[in-house]
Amino acid sequence: MVEAGWINEEQLAKALKFQQQNPCLLGEAVVKLNFSSEEKVAMGLSKQLGIPYASRENQILNPEKGQKLEKILPESFAREHIAIPLFVENNVLAAAMTDPANILLIDNIKLVTGMEVQPFIATKAQILKVIDSFYQGAADLIDTVMDAGKGSTGTSEDDVITADGRLDLDKVIIGESKGAQSIKLVNAILKQAISERSSDIHLEKFDEKVSLRFRIDGVLYERSAPPGDLVDSLISRVKILSKLDVSERRLPQDGTFSIKYQNRVIEVRVSVCPTVFGEKMVQRLLDKGAVELNIDKLGFEPRQRADFLKAASAPHGLIFLTGPTGSGKTSTLGAVLNAIKSPELNIMTLEDPVEIKMEGISQVEVKPQIGLTFATGLRAFLRQDPDVILVGEVRDDETAEACLKAAMTGHLVLSTLHTNTALEAIPRLIDMGIENYLLAGTLLCLAAQRLVRQLCPECKQPYRPPQDEIDQMTAECQISPLPDPAKLTFYKPKGCPKCLNTGYAGRKAIYEVYFNTEEMKRIIFKDADIHRLREAAAKGGAWGLRASGWRKVIAGVTSVDEMLSVTITEQ
Repeated sequence: MVEAGWINEEQLAKALKFQQQNPCLLGEAVVKLNFSSEEKVAMGLSKQLGIPYASRENQILNPEKGQKLEKILPESFAREHIAIPLFVENNVLAAAMTDPANILLIDNIKLVTGMEVQPFIATKAQILKVIDSFYQGAADLIDTVMDAGKGSTGTSEDDVITADGRLDLDKVIIGESKGAQSIKLVNAILKQAISERSSDIHLEKFDEKVSLRFRIDGVLYERSAPPGDLVDSLISRVKILSKLDVSERRLPQDGTFSIKYQNRVIEVRVSVCPTVFGEKMVQRLLDKGAVELNIDKLGFEPRQRADFLKAASAPHGLIFLTGPTGSGKTSTLGAVLNAIKSPELNIMTLEDPVEIKMEGISQVEVKPQIGLTFATGLRAFLRQDPDVILVGEVRDDETAEACLKAAMTGHLVLSTLHTNTALEAIPRLIDMGIENYLLAGTLLCLAAQRLVRQLCPECKQPYRPPQDEIDQMTAECQISPLPDPAKLTFYKPKGCPKCLNTGYAGRKAIYEVYFNTEEMKRIIFKDADIHRLREAAAKGGAWGLRASGWRKVIAGVTSVDEMLSVTITEQ
């Protein structure tokens, strides 16, 4: 990796030191210190060991169809050992794995398959994604369990709760009682929601119907609803898992539980609220394995990424990220911290709640009921010798003042605000009691973000944009030189089985990033006029959310309608 220029000698020395202090493979140390990616480590090992590198990009990590590979190497073995069969030739099984030097694993594959093994090397993340798609089961899981309870008895409930208290979805309960039917149905709903990349599950009962909806890429979609007479028992089952009061149906309740499914641990946040037709339940799925804290894959344009990292590399000052709830602010700040973290920095975070656990960073969850608020926690942090502090959200004057004091006393402080645009954070902070001259001197960077749905690469349809879209793009995209309208191709959604007929698959962030220039500081010091600030930022080469959105449209990432639905025009 040093020879290839992927890491330098100094980073290698730090990785070796980290390896001595934290027993792990050298490649793992390089990735954990954020010196290089998992892909580069795998490519380096491939060259060193003389073993082929397999990835979805080079089309090698693509199991051959028609060879019954799923029967040759069972899914349970593949998930447990992070290995995937690729093809069979002359009684030799080609299999991709993360550690092809693991002789014990290769011997186990020989025992299970009765074949010789040709190892390939691949990253853990890519192998698990291929396992998910290759061993994917049949269609609608919920429909398949509507007749649950009619079969023979199977495992007991104790069998599906692991030793650490997690619900194991890989084991299915089959029974004859109504309770067993509800348990199996809860498992099926969770499995289907996870397989469809859902972030939330909504279950509610009306006068004559039951509604079950999954939020996928920010949009709610109807799914097959369970029978009305099972809704109360389904909610009771989830209440038991979340350690809530099953008998209390008049007051809102919140709880959490964890599930284990396909080598992943997923935290489920549960909210139950009484309505006129009964209780409504919302479950939020937090899949730690699905969150990739890589700043290069978030959606920053090169100039925006450089400005944000320039601010995040400063020894002290304030950085604010704005946007509505659910716009990905936590993931962005986590990726930024992941990019700058090192053994030399003491990084501490104060969050409500802690959604993404990060190695090498001290994370604290606020508990207002016992007096641990953002403001009190921040004051305690200053006695912990921090270099970088992340405050989940500035909600009041006291927290804003504490952030300012921390920035003025030599700490880098990152936080979030709820404003429509990045520059609106300045008058909001001044309204909270921060003096103009103090804000001008401590503010490093302001950013805002939104999430747009990405067009499905399998079915997106190209089209030549009409004149009204070209005119709007020309007026708003702030690109110089402008792309030639005659050569422009935009895309729109169509829908296919891969994207569940939505036309979209996944989401990408769009940003506006304003590094605080000298001219902007003078305006903040004087009167903090937003129009003048926007003009000064534009002179410095920055642009707004709408302009970032047009860049994603031109690149074929999203559609015009989707981009316009999540951005606003600047006044």
